[in-house]
Amino acid sequence: MSLIDRECVRQLLASRHPDATLVFVRGDCIVIPAAEVDDAHRRLVIARRDEVAARLPKGDLTDQILDDLANRLDNVARDLGG
Repeated sequence: MSLIDRECVRQLLASRHPDATLVFVRGDCIVIPAAEVDDAHRRLVIARRDEVAARLPKGDLTDQILDDLANRLDNVARDLGG
């Protein structure tokens, strides 16, 4: 079972916060502004939107692209002990 899925990625990319950050907390991915990530949750940060956006191909984001990205982010979450 994936920790990070396509919807987590969509939430990150669609966030209204310019410094949107994907954090994995208690079994859920949440997107919050970077300024709201406290010391207790800093080690649970999976990615920031600007990091993710920099690696996206130009053009439309297909479900396959989002799934591939979710898979990479899922690996990051597992490496963090998600």
